[in-house]
Amino acid sequence: MRGNGKENKKACVFIVDDHPILRQGLAQLINHEDDLTICGEAKDVPTALEKIPHAKTDVAIVDLALEGRGGLELIKILHSQYPKLSILVLSMHDEAIYAERALHAGARGYVMKQEVSDVVVHAIRRVLKGEIHVSDRMADRLLKKMAIGGRSLTAGSMVERLSDRELEIFTLIGKGLGTSQIAKKLVLSVKTVEAHREHIKSKLAIRSGMELIRQAVNWSA
Repeated sequence: MRGNGKENKKACVFIVDDHPILRQGLAQLINHEDDLTICGEAKDVPTALEKIPHAKTDVAIVDLALEGRGGLELIKILHSQYPKLSILVLSMHDEAIYAERALHAGARGYVMKQEVSDVVVHAIRRVLKGEIHVSDRMADRLLKKMAIGGRSLTAGSMVERLSDRELEIFTLIGKGLGTSQIAKKLVLSVKTVEAHREHIKSKLAIRSGMELIRQAVNWSA
């Protein structure tokens, strides 16, 4: 791993996403650029952690919705082990909820998957230069939050009280997954998922399992 990409003309980009078609399309987009090239790809966290150190990676593009240990966990690990590595999130998840969490985890930028390809390429170049990339709307939100001393701009949204793992489970509940399905998807024990469900209920002042499901569905809609 080079960590900065100044030694060669092209900066090396590593893609972590569990959708092969998206990885293929993103690779074609990036390889078309004169200053960028793909140096590897992975569908999950273990494969990414195995390949990235040997791929001369300058920037890792990470999806949050990965099987097992999710994208946020991968970002934390990469940032801890390779602090010079630029990390850009490319995700379907709403940046209003996840962008700040991703930046705290160690990412340098956040792009929604519905953005046009030019935005993705621009974001890659920005994080390679050590800059932060988020949408104009998100940048304005973060600046306003700083102006009021770091307090939440959405104090009424109790979801912000949830940890990264709890939010991940809350989101999956809203998508209709049961406890056993969530445990399998996140490679956790059923007891661990049940414990997280209880913590979520406590933090959101939810009394029953049915109310938890109803609020999760409404929030995810």
